[in-house]
Amino acid sequence: MTVPQYSVDVDEVEIDDAFWSPWIRRNRTETIEYQYEQLEESGSLENFRRVIDGKEGGFSGMWFQDSDAYKWIEAASYELAKADDSDLRERVDEVIDLVAGAQREDGYVNTYFQLVEPDTQWTNLNMLHELYCGGHLIEAAVAHYRATGDRTLLDVGIGFADHVDDVFGDEIDGVPGHEEIELALVKLYRVTGEERYLDRAKYFVDRRGHDDRLAWEFEHLDEVAGHEYNDGDGAAEGARAVFLDDDGEYDGSYAQDHAPVREQDTVEGHSVRAMYLFAAVTDLVEETGDEELWAAMERLWENMTTKRMYVTGGIGPAHEHEGFTEDYDLPNETAYAETCAAIGSIFWNQRLLDRTGEAKYADLIERTLYNGFLAGVGLDGKRFFYVNPLASSGDHHRKGWFTCACCPPNAARLFASLGQYLYSKRDGELYVDQFVGSRLDTTVDGVNVTVEQSSSLPWEPAATLEIDSDGQVPVNVRIPEWATGATVAVDGEEVTHDGAGFVRLDREWDGETVELAFDRETELVAAHPAVEADAGRVAVERAPLVYAAEAVDNDRPLHQYAVPTEAEAEATHQSSLLEGVTTLEIGATVPDLDGWDGSLYRSASEVESEDADLTLVPYYAWDNREAGDMQVWHRSDLP
Repeated sequence: MTVPQYSVDVDEVEIDDAFWSPWIRRNRTETIEYQYEQLEESGSLENFRRVIDGKEGGFSGMWFQDSDAYKWIEAASYELAKADDSDLRERVDEVIDLVAGAQREDGYVNTYFQLVEPDTQWTNLNMLHELYCGGHLIEAAVAHYRATGDRTLLDVGIGFADHVDDVFGDEIDGVPGHEEIELALVKLYRVTGEERYLDRAKYFVDRRGHDDRLAWEFEHLDEVAGHEYNDGDGAAEGARAVFLDDDGEYDGSYAQDHAPVREQDTVEGHSVRAMYLFAAVTDLVEETGDEELWAAMERLWENMTTKRMYVTGGIGPAHEHEGFTEDYDLPNETAYAETCAAIGSIFWNQRLLDRTGEAKYADLIERTLYNGFLAGVGLDGKRFFYVNPLASSGDHHRKGWFTCACCPPNAARLFASLGQYLYSKRDGELYVDQFVGSRLDTTVDGVNVTVEQSSSLPWEPAATLEIDSDGQVPVNVRIPEWATGATVAVDGEEVTHDGAGFVRLDREWDGETVELAFDRETELVAAHPAVEADAGRVAVERAPLVYAAEAVDNDRPLHQYAVPTEAEAEATHQSSLLEGVTTLEIGATVPDLDGWDGSLYRSASEVESEDADLTLVPYYAWDNREAGDMQVWHRSDLP
């Protein structure tokens, strides 16, 4: 039985796009190779070797280090699904052999516990991430099986899932502090057809908010794993800062454990945990039709997108717990906006889109892909942001790897699987969700369909589709939310539409050409008045891109520029800058410096301004040149 995780699978799409193809090629040729080297240097692979050799101790890295190797396997497997590569296949097989060799007979595998605390497994669900690592193992196993047909890693994942199913709900009644196992179990169910994996995923979702196991662990720290690990008070003690409230009482919101999922109204806690949970819940709704859970997803999405999300699509402003705080709390220079959280948002929104066909989810995926996610990866494919602020004093830079290295391999697996986010199928119809040059070969309710797409985005707002099918099939084409107007024509004949959502084109296709032209304006965007950090400020969008100013392009310190709400912008494409970008020159004012010599303060009535141009580059491209200030939000004359 083979059921795809997404309605369009990775090997059904071949991307050939002027903008995205360089990123994807670099991911395959540079990023995945570089990250394998980091797995060696960080000791991640050596941990598996030590377990195989029957050694004790000597564990390297964070206690969830195994997950980095699993995400790397997943990314590499997606690449193998698209095109075989004997060297990459050999390397993937090598890592899989390490994982398989480290697995115990009962299905359990986790190198931290096997090397450091072999007698304390499943005692610290809060922070020791056994189920999180296992979830990434299962995701990698499903991806590798679907790419190659080889069951080696799939059998490892099944063994681990069987062990979890045997232990939880019987010997142990509890939920993971870091969600991930839930969505992985649904993926495994869809490949194997084994109902108990779906049931166990449902168990973990339904227990959240009802369970006192996580609270119990804080009352019995001397009995749980990780108490003395990690150079200091230990992982268990360290969890106090994020799991307990100011009075020392268990709160649970950090892990979305503060209330049953069905009763949650606001996105809370660690943002990556939240996105992985919501992705799993949406999968469960698709499988079970649970309308109560679905209503919760709709409420939470509304809260996130209208009150707790950055203009880049980034989420989670707080450094202390890597997550959400309260409505409209969106600081810029101290923004966390973890790259993994942006990726998790894309995972969740794709599931929402696959379930509903509502364009608003595709719109948010587009915003996040081009901005909140893409900024997390440097143009060399070897440097990454963990944290994505919207302003910088010039001291925030990408790094090659991290002690907690979740973001780099997460980015690699998204690049490698990007094709499955471009199209979707539901109810016998095909949807064109994203405008990225590509070829799709798929089947829609038994009808073979081929789509050849060319796209000029993000620089020019136009795309063309050439469609063939051997039967009648409706094709739905998205009108982006940012389009102020749109022309849709089939073989030169314009199609009437309402200018929003998806345009439905129903016919038997025989090589017809669908031409899409969108009207787009460079737009100054204001934040809700309750967002204190952006009061009196504007951001600049040339959709789907959000723009930022960098010191390297401007003569004055960035804080001196003010952008009037009526300012006009001139766009210029510069093929030799930042691998080819369209820059913006927008009319601004700066203080006239005459009369300030020898004065620290002057009467405001004496201060004058002069005209200047503020140069902007796409936000994703910042910090790829010399260090300096950066800002997305600029002073303006807003009321």
